[in-house]
Amino acid sequence: MKAVETRIVAQDEGDQRLDRWFKRYYPTLGHVHLTKLLRTGQVRVDGRRVKASERLEAGQTIRIPPMDVPAASAAAVKARPGGKGDTETAEQLRRLILHTDRDVLAINKPAGLAVQGGSGITKHVDGALDGLMFDAKERPRLVHRLDKDTSGVLLVGRSYQAARRLTEAFRAKSAMKIYWALVVGEPKPNAGSIEGAIGKLPGRAGEKMAIDPENGKRAFTRYVTVERLGGKVTWVALFPVTGRTHQLRLHMAELGTPILGDGKYGGPDAFLQGEGVSRKLHLHARAIRIPDAKGRPIEVIAPLADHMARSFAFFGLDEAAAGDPFEDFED
Repeated sequence: MKAVETRIVAQDEGDQRLDRWFKRYYPTLGHVHLTKLLRTGQVRVDGRRVKASERLEAGQTIRIPPMDVPAASAAAVKARPGGKGDTETAEQLRRLILHTDRDVLAINKPAGLAVQGGSGITKHVDGALDGLMFDAKERPRLVHRLDKDTSGVLLVGRSYQAARRLTEAFRAKSAMKIYWALVVGEPKPNAGSIEGAIGKLPGRAGEKMAIDPENGKRAFTRYVTVERLGGKVTWVALFPVTGRTHQLRLHMAELGTPILGDGKYGGPDAFLQGEGVSRKLHLHARAIRIPDAKGRPIEVIAPLADHMARSFAFFGLDEAAAGDPFEDFED
């Protein structure tokens, strides 16, 4: 018999209607069926009875009763005979583990691997988490996301309680994420803050975001120039104070210095001609600092993805030059 499941609203899933959340994860669950589950109290948010129009907040819990309707993330997983989930991707991720303790698993996510399933996506981190249980009694849970083409540190909670604590840390801004990027051109000034509300473009633009002062969600990014390369390329460190979809990519493009390889937001200007540099996105989640269950800091650093390491070597960049880029930051 299936058991009641508790799902945590991820950091980037806040401020959306409950019925839309269900549509994402349970696309075959009809509205009438969902309404009945809500009316009878079988689906609850933080233990409360709610309506389908309830606006969710990151870190909230959703009670999901036993259902015959499969979850979308499970449906997208490529089944393996005699195993659980995507064992091939799980084996790849086991070789990329940066940190593990009783509560937290940190993975150096490769560029090109999606974190969650979606249209046409059969391989993703979420589909491989059964293979990363190790000695734990629960299946690991995602607590935040990285874009498919972004590499670097991805944290996973090894239990429901750990995932909830990590999600709360992201929501309370007690977690600090540092990204490295190579951008085309030179940001001016050399260091500063970018604030621009972000909303999703309507219509068939796909998952593309835009600056939307009227209806967008507040988005705030700090940046520091680490090294300039003759006006063509700049190595920057980025600190997203908020965590909106494509925030860093959009903010750097708005500054006039798109991230190298980001044709989605930078267009042709995001690529170098004849330089022998990879056309992949040059955005890397370099480090995460977050308190553990006892308040002690955990810091995880991810080595550069292969294509970024080659670009760093091509431009003669020394990784040690970054130091602590935000130590002396001034707004």
